[in-house]
Amino acid sequence: MTEVSPAQHGIWINERAGAWSAYHMPLAIRFGAPVDEGALAKAVAALVERHPLLGAAFEERDGLPSLVPAAEPPFLAREEVKGPFDLAKGPLVRFALQGDELRVEAHHAVFDGQSKEVLVADLLALYRGEVLPPLPPLAPSEAPAEEARAFWASRWRAPEEVVVPGGVLRSRRASPGRVLEFSLDVPEAEGLTRFEVVLAAVHAVLASYGNAAPVTAIDLSTRTPGQEGHIGPFVTELPVFSAPEHGTPFGRFALALRAELREVYRHRQVPLARAIPGLRPHVALAPVSVSYRRGGHDDRVEWLAFNQAVRGALQLQLLDRPSGLVASLRHDPDELPDPGRVVADLRSWLSGDLSRPLSTTQAPPSAPAPVAADSGQERRVEGDPLLAGITAIWEEVLQLSPIEPYDDIFDLGGHSLTITQIIARVRKRLDVEVELDDFFDNPTIAGVIGVIRR
Repeated sequence: MTEVSPAQHGIWINERAGAWSAYHMPLAIRFGAPVDEGALAKAVAALVERHPLLGAAFEERDGLPSLVPAAEPPFLAREEVKGPFDLAKGPLVRFALQGDELRVEAHHAVFDGQSKEVLVADLLALYRGEVLPPLPPLAPSEAPAEEARAFWASRWRAPEEVVVPGGVLRSRRASPGRVLEFSLDVPEAEGLTRFEVVLAAVHAVLASYGNAAPVTAIDLSTRTPGQEGHIGPFVTELPVFSAPEHGTPFGRFALALRAELREVYRHRQVPLARAIPGLRPHVALAPVSVSYRRGGHDDRVEWLAFNQAVRGALQLQLLDRPSGLVASLRHDPDELPDPGRVVADLRSWLSGDLSRPLSTTQAPPSAPAPVAADSGQERRVEGDPLLAGITAIWEEVLQLSPIEPYDDIFDLGGHSLTITQIIARVRKRLDVEVELDDFFDNPTIAGVIGVIRR
């Protein structure tokens, strides 16, 4: 068994809560000629041997997931398999040959955007009969979290709803989605990369809709030099906050956003859940997210194949190719009724003068949040027979004693991994199931007992 990474643990938790196909990462390779099926099957087997993570599954023991070999190894099939992956059985990649097209679908728990490039390059080389040099041993790394905690303590705020024409984006879950694919012409701007110009334009468009403090989640690679050439989920999702001011030249705003991005990059090795106590797991960090990747040099490959789902309400995926920037806007149709308007406004910002001023409007007031009912007094648990058993479990997992009934687990240094361990032991010893969301809403021993009693 192999210990999972923090990124894999987060995906595992969200998958258990129901992630549709939002974590499926498909691609297609068109050979353009008759395929030697036997040679391709051998290449698939050699690829899995080279990247054993593709042939893995997740086994839960005492609330902790571990990587184990799948019940069956991946193989080349003649029909494409639809439906969710079984993380407990695996394997977490599928290969299906249909005519001269190979369709590949991998789960994000073992895969990321750059893994697509690695898989295509290695698979085609093996199909040609090439002998690949051995990969260096994979050394996982995670930077100390103290600096990241201090950095996010002064910046973090829970992402709020996003106003868009004709609707409001609230979703941070996974749901069936739709897609718009289009090209983007990005003007050259001194001191800015193409990604930075596009991200600034996204924030400017959101500000023009009435969002005073836009936030977008961005996918960032966490690959170290020792992880190059490997397949795996070497990626994290972090927020980028901005506060556009009416009349600020776009170029100046974009440079300020670039400076913020550079600060965020410094902490990419630390998962946000390790830096912010009590951060609730969500499939999407914010309703709006942006991902960017260079590559996609092989025109035979469909790099941005759609997985029929969306994480959050709007995902903008960007692929920077030699021929230009290709965009894929995945969206929840229940929350974004007019994705074409967003695309048109984004293109408008990028086609105009980058020195023009930002235009911001006042968002309509949102409905007041419902007020929770107050029972008038806290539930007393001192005489409850569950108290001793649950307290013992908390003290075992957290390795702290004594823990009082109203001590908050996050103040004690707990996090989502701690909580899954506690939930598993409560299930095993007390034959009671506590949902993860209920735990986050009631992060004390007294709160958990209250949930069980209700």
